[in-house]
This record gives sequence, C-alpha cells and structure tokens, in this order.
Amino acid sequence: MENTTNTTFEKRVIGYIRVSTDAQVDGFGLEAQRKAIADYCTERNWAVIKWVSDEGESGAKYRPGFDEIVNGAIENPPYEAVVVAKSDRVARDMYVYFYYKGALLRKNIELISVAEDFGAMGQFAHLFEAFMAVCAEIERDNINSRMTAGRSIKAAKGEYGGGRPPLGYKVVKGQLEIDPEKAKIVRFAFKNRPLMSLRGLSAAIKDEFGVDLSFQRLQYMLSNEPFYRGCYSYGASKGIDGKYEPILEP
Repeated sequence: MENTTNTTFEKRVIGYIRVSTDAQVDGFGLEAQRKAIADYCTERNWAVIKWVSDEGESGAKYRPGFDEIVNGAIENPPYEAVVVAKSDRVARDMYVYFYYKGALLRKNIELISVAEDFGAMGQFAHLFEAFMAVCAEIERDNINSRMTAGRSIKAAKGEYGGGRPPLGYKVVKGQLEIDPEKAKIVRFAFKNRPLMSLRGLSAAIKDEFGVDLSFQRLQYMLSNEPFYRGCYSYGASKGIDGKYEPILEP
C-alpha cells in the first residue's frame, strides 16, 4: 500500500525479493533481502510503496511475481524503480537478466541492485553489471553441474537420482517409497494393458480409481516397465539393480 504521509521522497520504488530451491543455502532468505532493500531505500529517502515476492521459484524458470511487474499494469508513475537485494534475485541467466532490465527501461523504470550498486560505478556501470550477470550465470551452471554429478553417482549405485518420481512412488528423505494407492493404478494398468487399447485403459483407470491419466503419461508409465520391476536407469547408468522396492514382480 502506498505511503501518503510523506510526499517528499526522492524516489518511489517496488521492492522485489525471491528465494529458490538452490538459493536456500546462501543465507540470503526473504527477510534478509527485505531488510537489505528497506535499509538501502531508507538511507536514500526512497519510499518502498509495493513489495513483490516469488517463493520457491527457480532463477532459470518462470517468476510470476517479477513477470507481473514487467508485463502487468506496473507503470511510471508512480513506480520509478524496482530494487532487488542482489542482481541474481532477478535471474542468474545474463540474457534473462538483461531482457528484464530492458523491458523495465522501456517502461521508464530502473532496475537497481543493493549489493552491486551499479549506479555508483559511473561510466563503468554497464560493464560491471554485465560482468556480474555473467558471474551469476556461471554460478547457476556450476550448481547444475554439481547436482547432476551427485545424481549420477547415486544412480550408478541404483539409488534415486532425483527428478519427478514415477507414478506409484513418492520421495521420502531423498529415497523412493511406494505410494500404496497410486501403486494400485500401476498394477492395474500393466495387468489390463494386453486386454485393451490405451483409450480403453485410460477410461478403465478413471472408472476404477477416479484418476484421469493423459495418454502421454499412461504411455510413459507403460514404457517404464523395467523400472517398475526394479531395474533402474538414470543418464548413462543403465540396467542397475534399483535400491527401492519394485511395484511389479522382478
């Protein structure tokens, strides 16, 4: 809500904060970001008249809050700038970051980072900003590489490597466990597949369990038969004896 008690603010801004699954470990959570932005703006006599947050949104994926700022009804006036605690809260991908920055500038709205304070860099501001965006992109790639390497090591041992668990399973403390109710759907599908078409099987599953499976998901499940029988594959690791309980008989 807009602050109307003081009309002499130097600038009226939006404070934007975001955490993602890979940002939880950096000690820069929502409240820390909010305080950094608030302190920064107070020192400059800027009014934060709107807060926008994205929680649990990956920096490489869709950010509904920030996209609403860029593509929604946000205009100048009254909003003169968007202030973030760090530039990577906008995006770790440099192309995405500069796309957003350009889109905001076309609305005559600045994008300001507290941590980097690009405006204080004078004629080198744009160069330094580009450098920081590249660093953030490299950091994102390194995070992805570490995660992929860790998953590959686990997969080579037949352990769950991550990602969306197949239908019939759930993830508990990083391990696959059978979801009893959904496992019934898997057993039903494999038992009845030789007797009916995909359309018929989909209809039968809906009648029996009240679950509407798309043909694509049903087909994927049926093509994953080795997994359901205890044979695990992930990336280059193929045909490993899975360290989980199979839903179907091995």
